[in-house]
Amino acid sequence: MSKPIFNPDDVFQFESTLGEEERLIMESAREYAQTHLEPRALEGNQEGVFHEEIPKELGELGLLGATLPEEYGGVGASHTAYGLIARELERVDSGYRSFASVQSSLVMHPINIFGTEELKQKYLPRLATAELIGCFGLTEPNSGSDPGSMTTNIKADGDYYILNGAKMWITNSPIADVAVVWAKDEEGIIRGVIVDMDTPGCSAPKIEGKLSLRASITGELVFEDARIHKSQILPNVKGLKGPLSCLTKARYGIAWGAIGAGLDCYDSALRYSLEREQFGKPIGGFQLTQKKLAEMITEITKAQLLAWRLGTLFDQGKATPAQVSMAKRNNVHMALEIAREARQIHGGMGITNEYPCMRHMMNLETVLTYEGTHDIHLLITGMDITGLNAFK
Repeated sequence: MSKPIFNPDDVFQFESTLGEEERLIMESAREYAQTHLEPRALEGNQEGVFHEEIPKELGELGLLGATLPEEYGGVGASHTAYGLIARELERVDSGYRSFASVQSSLVMHPINIFGTEELKQKYLPRLATAELIGCFGLTEPNSGSDPGSMTTNIKADGDYYILNGAKMWITNSPIADVAVVWAKDEEGIIRGVIVDMDTPGCSAPKIEGKLSLRASITGELVFEDARIHKSQILPNVKGLKGPLSCLTKARYGIAWGAIGAGLDCYDSALRYSLEREQFGKPIGGFQLTQKKLAEMITEITKAQLLAWRLGTLFDQGKATPAQVSMAKRNNVHMALEIAREARQIHGGMGITNEYPCMRHMMNLETVLTYEGTHDIHLLITGMDITGLNAFK
């Protein structure tokens, strides 16, 4: 297929605002994703396979934990640069952006913010290179949107904690070397604990039969009297604010990643509309097709500017969880609607694996739900503007 006739990322000259490092990171992520990642991601989606060599490739390029200090394996990048990495990975497939989000925002971030210096030195450099793969254990079989109702627990036993419970829908868990697990202590307070998954009593069964995020590996976490040394506790946080702050960082990346999925669908629909002829001319010359394309690029541009501003606020230490919820909800919904409209422009060909629309559509159905459902983020915005809690 031919290239897009113009750069749809930059209708409002967004890229002209990037610093040199941000541009280099964006270009590095894009070149890798388009040239090296895409063929295996497409195969992975078709076959339901996660290519386990890819994480180390991401690590070699500095695309994992990019905002962390260099002493812990990061590159000290801006939040905009982190967002651009997410955008370029999800332009190829949501599954590999999900891997990177978990590794960077849900595993490395809490260790960096809440861990001791010993824990940082022990884990972060090896997570940055993907020598270690991480996962994040919060959701449970009976505890999704209400994480405070979790039943996974830790009980003191001398210098150890005894960990029992189960987590569900955990990205990376079947291949994870380490898990950041959230559990209630004997006082009912939620604590974060770093679990080496080779500890006796720990297992991670794979979830089979997924119709979405097929290139991502998903499983459970099961703990049966697992003995975890007390030095593995994250000492600098207690309560739900711990896991929720991690989700805020990850949701920010999702807001950027969804733009990539939307862009890929839009690019494909634009190219197809200029090549596919009906009634004696390209279908891109018909008003209804142009309406679809014009609305797509308008919504993508709005979402890009929203994510860009949010990244600036993160770098200034001013971003709020409510702002992140608004961006995650808006941008994922935007991308899903674009995937659906783009599929229509492709007609019957849109359901084949020759084009990306149906694959992105299936993936985005999951992205719409995980790390805070579409409706939950709506209620977070509602509470933010009214001051009234609709959750209770």
